[in-house]
Amino acid sequence: MAEHNELGKLGEELAAEYLQKNGYAILETNWVFQKAEIDILAQKNNTLAVVEVKTRSSIEFGLPQDFVKPKKIQLLVKAVHAYVTENDLDLDVRFDIIAISKKDQEFVIEHLTDAFFHF
Repeated sequence: MAEHNELGKLGEELAAEYLQKNGYAILETNWVFQKAEIDILAQKNNTLAVVEVKTRSSIEFGLPQDFVKPKKIQLLVKAVHAYVTENDLDLDVRFDIIAISKKDQEFVIEHLTDAFFHF
């Protein structure tokens, strides 16, 4: 597996652990609908958090969250609509980003809730 793929996988694992420690139940990871993949679907209380995880080995070229582009947001919206419909869920839906970057030998995790709104 390519090094960037390994870093991304590690980031998703760290994000899932972070969410669980903060009271979220992980419903799905790497859920795929057509061309879209949702990294993590998590629930806390009456809210479904659609979580996009971005991991970078450094912030030299920008913050991880800056790499969530409008096309990705459109795909996430389409996918979560399918997920909510398929599972007949009656929950509030929120789009989050978990940005992970490496600083020295540690990973810094930043959880951005309501990171973007669907159109």
